[in-house]
Amino acid sequence: MLSHVRRIAAAAAVALAALAGGASAQTPPGVLVVAQIAEPKSLDPHAVTAVNDFRILMNLYDGLVRYKSGTLEVEPALATEWKISEDAKTYTFTLRDGVMFHDGSPLNAEAVKFNFDRMLDESHPFYDTGPFPLSFFFSAVESVEAPDDRTVVFNLKEPYAPFLSNLAYPTGLIVSPEAVKAHGKEFGRNPSGTGPFKFAEWESNAKVVVEANADYWDGAPGLQAVVFRPITDANTRVAEMLSGGIDVMVEVPPDNLATFANDASFNVYEQAGPHLWFLILNAKEGPMADKRVRQAVNYAIDKTALVENVLQGTAEVAAGPTPPAFAWAYNDALKPYPHDPEKAKALLKEAGAEGADLTFYVTEGGSGMLEPVAMGAAIQADLAEVGLNAKIETYEWNTFLGKVNPGLEGKADMAEMAWMTNDPDTLPYLALRSGAFPDEGGFNSGYYSNPEVDTLLEEARRETDQAKRAVIYKKMQEIVRDDAPWAFIANWKQNAVTSNRVADFALQPSFFLLLHDVTKN
Repeated sequence: MLSHVRRIAAAAAVALAALAGGASAQTPPGVLVVAQIAEPKSLDPHAVTAVNDFRILMNLYDGLVRYKSGTLEVEPALATEWKISEDAKTYTFTLRDGVMFHDGSPLNAEAVKFNFDRMLDESHPFYDTGPFPLSFFFSAVESVEAPDDRTVVFNLKEPYAPFLSNLAYPTGLIVSPEAVKAHGKEFGRNPSGTGPFKFAEWESNAKVVVEANADYWDGAPGLQAVVFRPITDANTRVAEMLSGGIDVMVEVPPDNLATFANDASFNVYEQAGPHLWFLILNAKEGPMADKRVRQAVNYAIDKTALVENVLQGTAEVAAGPTPPAFAWAYNDALKPYPHDPEKAKALLKEAGAEGADLTFYVTEGGSGMLEPVAMGAAIQADLAEVGLNAKIETYEWNTFLGKVNPGLEGKADMAEMAWMTNDPDTLPYLALRSGAFPDEGGFNSGYYSNPEVDTLLEEARRETDQAKRAVIYKKMQEIVRDDAPWAFIANWKQNAVTSNRVADFALQPSFFLLLHDVTKN
């Protein structure tokens, strides 16, 4: 079968080469060619953080649970059922029978235990195949037991409300222990899961090819293979889509949406989800260490103009750190910072930061980053209007993450960022808590610290009553909006375009790309 899919991939490559040479060509039937916004970092789901990578991984692996299509509600996957103890500290899962990893080894309770021990136990023999940057998702886990082949028991240190949702996230995907043992640190280039597609090949900066898993427990997929192509330049992605070189394009530039919508050769999809586009502000040093300067930045930026002109209405102005897609937890009493240059100038004068020079990290592209270069230029102009001199440094996405994620100290005053998350706990807990500074494994790259926010975030994840959790999150949002550790810019409505040869495609509020049901003539 592997040689078969390589023939399919080769056919796709020939078609693409012919297209590049100006000949008329189409991608082969049964083979879906997907334009990715960047080269994946790894195909190990425990080692990555970007939705760009997740879009591939969700087709190679399964978790114990998954999000029900079209929702962020959890349903069975590799586990057929689960029970939660009265004290909400013990979760007992019953595994699906007869499931095999792509390498032929069995999915059993010991395999599941291996996955979580590998991420969480520093003494585990394969802990060194990390780092595992989102293992925070399971920090409440005290131990994992495998009393028999079909039963997995998670013992938590305390009640942890996001636990099931986090198990459905890519960090909870189950990898083959035998493949990890065989490949060690190279597992991310040699992945093996239980998903609807099996890994075939990865040609760096060219393509990742996956083939149909005919024995998939939830039914064989409708495609023979999928070719994921990294095309970092948005204009090139659009040109390839228009000429037939690719079948699916995610994160369509706003300028081009109407072109595709008005052409019967294409189908355009939109789907709201929990997304936030923001600027990380360096609260540890330099001008941004003063809250008044951070607030001034929020007042200086004309977010409505960004949303209407740069993003052309594909997003809404953000009011705070929690996306409104989390309707139950969102504080709709909060209003966005208005565009008020005079207020910004007054705050800068009060803080003694008039005319400050700033280093501003901008990315060329990346998951959920929308139009990062154009956004950066417009923000730079808004800051100049109030007397702040922002010098832009632009980097390719993975290089950018390598600079931002370890922290901005000694490097930059501000950096663009976007998160697409699964639970109102995720983003603030991983990126606003004092215990989430980069040197502690978190993503608080601007070093924001407020003990009251820390306390609220810890309380919220222990509270299993959703109404009570909501009250806590709404209070957190008020404090964070006022402290302004970020400039809150936009909440995006994701989009994609497919060729009209593609059927049964759908976007998900999780932002994942689920291709099991997709077909192509």
